[in-house]
Amino acid sequence: MHPSLLLGLLAGTALAGTIRRPGRPRPQAPTAETLCPIVFDGRPDSSLEPLDFDDWNTSPFNPDYVKGAGLPWSSILQFPDISPPARFDDPTYQKPFEVTINDSSIFNNQRGFRRAGLQFQGDTNRDSPGSSGIKTIHFSLKWDAQRPLNLSHEYLNVWHETADYSANQFNFQAGAILGQNSLARDTWKVLNRQNRQVWSTPILRNEWQNFAISLDFVRNTLRVYYSRGSEPLRSVTNALTNNNAGEGQYQVGILRKPTGTSDVVNSGYHQRNLNEGLIYGSVFVEDGEGGCVSL
Repeated sequence: MHPSLLLGLLAGTALAGTIRRPGRPRPQAPTAETLCPIVFDGRPDSSLEPLDFDDWNTSPFNPDYVKGAGLPWSSILQFPDISPPARFDDPTYQKPFEVTINDSSIFNNQRGFRRAGLQFQGDTNRDSPGSSGIKTIHFSLKWDAQRPLNLSHEYLNVWHETADYSANQFNFQAGAILGQNSLARDTWKVLNRQNRQVWSTPILRNEWQNFAISLDFVRNTLRVYYSRGSEPLRSVTNALTNNNAGEGQYQVGILRKPTGTSDVVNSGYHQRNLNEGLIYGSVFVEDGEGGCVSL
């Protein structure tokens, strides 16, 4: 990861569902099948233990990035037992995970950010299979009332950053977007490369919310899909013109920006004793050749 990471960012109840106690059988809710070739699969195998995410041989993600100095992923990730499962997760084989941040979540001495971001193994900064043709990243989100996000701050949760770290082809965000006070805080938002919102939906507290974002690297378009709970995804935008040049990598997790500063990378306010998290399920990137998309 380049030291000048995220220059492009400058532009810009209890757990919902049933928490099941250990030893109680998990019901096998029907889940949707993927229809397209999977390029990167970020759905952890149900047999993986926390320490497996610190090892290149067992983690589906890069175990070295992007996280606070000295913090292993085994201390960052949580694995809540939630029913029903996310839309594309088979609970026999896959499990959700929660990305958490705290006061020590400072990457590369960027003291303005609190962050923990997963990168897929194999998603190289140059010549990645995730940065050509048509690729769709899928992810489902669930709010954690025990580790809620503070929506007076700006959050990046899923994005694709160019290889030279100068821009993001898209941002999936929450909270108060700096410099854009007209945007509602309590929403999930998709912003394009120009940091303009192209779609949003209210953040729900009691069920999975399912998203897919398609990038056509040939025609330079972006398209958003959305559903709630177990419902099939549906297109909520057209194929929108977007500059997808620059290759780069996906990142999934939490990047929390500060308030009260003009230098968001290096300074600003975060409350102390930070303990925030966001639950992810059904995380994968698929090939959209021929218009294929798993709904």
